[in-house]
Amino acid sequence: MNILALQHVAFESVGMIADWSKQRGHKLTLCKLYENNPLPSHEAFDMLVVMGGPMSAGDEDIYPWLASEKALIKAAIGAGKYAVGICLGAQLIASALGTKVYPNRVKEIGWFPLAVVDEAVAHPILGALNPVMTAFHWHGDTFDLPDGATLLMSSKACKHQAFIYKEKVLGLQFHLEMTQECIQSLIANCRDEIIPSPTIQSKKKLLSGEAHFAPSQRTLFSMLDQLTIAKV
Repeated sequence: MNILALQHVAFESVGMIADWSKQRGHKLTLCKLYENNPLPSHEAFDMLVVMGGPMSAGDEDIYPWLASEKALIKAAIGAGKYAVGICLGAQLIASALGTKVYPNRVKEIGWFPLAVVDEAVAHPILGALNPVMTAFHWHGDTFDLPDGATLLMSSKACKHQAFIYKEKVLGLQFHLEMTQECIQSLIANCRDEIIPSPTIQSKKKLLSGEAHFAPSQRTLFSMLDQLTIAKV
């Protein structure tokens, strides 16, 4: 399967998604929007991965390529391609599907628990995942649930943490792809956001999540497998 990953900034990489792609024998191509890489047609890939970034989904005046990116996302979904959005990527998918993206009531930065909502416990995309887990978060925006989407997960600070649309489009507000290096890069480039708050952890706390990397990888791989298995 050919996978196209849209990367918005150099310091937010695909992380463990690259490991999943390699292990499953897929071809992963990066499109670095911050370097003005041209966007291909939706016919050039089977799966679209939209990564995170510090910008907001509506910042088209600052980042003109956001408009073209959302058009590509909409075209890919309309053509029945697989699509996965991480953080900003989930917000861009929500925007492309016609719903609102706006500031969340609080920023959520750190290792915080989230839970599968009761209505989604038996959804196939979740497989045999633990209904309560800890994941890495770094976001200030949220979104309304797109029409026709199913809410999968919520956290105390943010209701819309994960959704699936037409069984082929997955939006994740949180970061399962993180490695220690990824977190270090985020801290180095976005340290101004780390301020005292109940929903923002200290640098030390952010870097002390080693125990969560393996469960995050298992969750990520399981969800991507369930999304695509027997459908490639």
